[in-house]
Amino acid sequence: MDHNLTLITTLAAGFGIALVLGFLAERMKIPALVGYLVSGIIIGPGTPGFVADVHLASQLSEIGVMLLMFGVGLHFSLRDLLAVKRIAIPGAVVQMGIATALGMLIAWAWGWSWGTGLIFGLSLSCASTVVLLKALESRNVLETMNGRIAVGWLVVEDLATVLVLVLMPPLAGLLGGATNGEAQTAQSIGITILQTLLQVVAFIALMLIAGRRVLPWLLWQIAKTGSRELFTLSVVAAAIGIAFGAAQIFSVSFALGAFFAGMVMRESEFSHRAAEESLPLRDAFSVLFFVSVGMLFKPAILLEQPLHVLAVVAVIIIGKSLAAFVLVLAFRYPLNTALTVSASLAQIGEFSFILAGLGVALKLLPPDAMSLILAGALISIALNPLLFAALEPVRNWILARSALARDLEQRGDPYAELPMTTERRFLQGQVVLVGYGRVGKRIARAMQERGIPFVIADENRERVESLRKEGFAAVSGNAADPAVLIQAHIANAAMLVVAVPEPLYVRQMVETARTLNPGIEIVLRTHSEDESELLRKENLGTVFYGEEELARGMAGHVLGRFVPAGASAGGH
Repeated sequence: MDHNLTLITTLAAGFGIALVLGFLAERMKIPALVGYLVSGIIIGPGTPGFVADVHLASQLSEIGVMLLMFGVGLHFSLRDLLAVKRIAIPGAVVQMGIATALGMLIAWAWGWSWGTGLIFGLSLSCASTVVLLKALESRNVLETMNGRIAVGWLVVEDLATVLVLVLMPPLAGLLGGATNGEAQTAQSIGITILQTLLQVVAFIALMLIAGRRVLPWLLWQIAKTGSRELFTLSVVAAAIGIAFGAAQIFSVSFALGAFFAGMVMRESEFSHRAAEESLPLRDAFSVLFFVSVGMLFKPAILLEQPLHVLAVVAVIIIGKSLAAFVLVLAFRYPLNTALTVSASLAQIGEFSFILAGLGVALKLLPPDAMSLILAGALISIALNPLLFAALEPVRNWILARSALARDLEQRGDPYAELPMTTERRFLQGQVVLVGYGRVGKRIARAMQERGIPFVIADENRERVESLRKEGFAAVSGNAADPAVLIQAHIANAAMLVVAVPEPLYVRQMVETARTLNPGIEIVLRTHSEDESELLRKENLGTVFYGEEELARGMAGHVLGRFVPAGASAGGH
């Protein structure tokens, strides 16, 4: 009878303790992920009392990995990545290289082999996307340029880690890990790597060619039945089924298979519904993943090897952050962007666990390495909210005391000023449009069709560069900075239109605009009904709330087009 209850007891203990500790973590302003990891430690073999089935938890965590990676693929936007490619791609690659080198250096100091040090360093180099997204969302900076750069940076890290996961098994023998017993020559290793890459390419080609047609068609057919449970089942079955099939047929990792399943499903018009319907199950199994990872942790390592733990935490919080900070400044981005990206990378999470778990399975990492990585994750994730909270005070303190910092904050940007050849109609009586996203683009198109002159202010330097090439008057920078609005000639403008819902900066923009141009008309956009009401009460300008204005527009269309039956009959 006991063997039939193993699954139930593991799930009950895992979910129950994770709920309590996750709640306590959130109340303490710490990511709930810390609570999930600690709950795994409590029911793991490293602590006294009840011990859950480690083998069963490991299998459940594999499902968690699949659904985590499926979620990453489902939200992966190549367009968003390309918008910040000039800093995110080289920055992430160089920063991962530096962090890996630091990890290898301390591993060498501990007497570990170079192969072990390489995998250990790679595990320390990749930050948690889950932790970052929650940190940015809680501070309302996810949609800002700094937030987009940080997310794009981590997406590149995720993609690089997926590639590492693919190459680790064929390279295990060369790195000093487990082999199939055959002699590993340079030729055999080369053939194995080539075979692996061909299998990966074949799988990706199949997904991009056939999958992009089959999956959206399948979702459409199931959606037509009107059954919500069938739709949810189809999404989950596609995620797990493709991941399993990729592993069995193409010898591709579960993680890569699930990631591409999500990427392909994103092509469907039902992608948002797929993400929404599968979210509860993805969240539940991701909790089990973190719980199972916590079960591998040995708390005794904190007392037995405190200096090792301190070295790991130093690489994560100091080494990675400092490298990112310098890289962002080297790309000529302002000080506040460098601080935001460096704080974003000062932690490790899910991909570190996946990498380390595979490393232990391939005998590339000793069990103690997994415990050190877990200790580093727990400490860095717990400290990450404090780092974000300290960003603004630290920035203000540095700016008040350092002329160099003030110069870095006001970087010379070729797109921060309008060209000298800008026509006069864009410099007087024009509209200053802040933000060229989905909403801003539509507003700009409408003004262009009416021949209304306007200047665009946007944080995305690459976007501003493209706009300049298309003939638009545009400046780059955060419009909360008075210098940006001054460069857009706000003093002579007829109207300021803020098309980005950033409540933290709106008041600064309005204050600057009214100081320089008291008679200017101001139009604002918000996401929140509460924020909309607050802005109206403060008389900051004409406020448009997304859902409200959409409802009015649709209602107006219906009222304008609909003819009541009686009126129609009377007209004949």
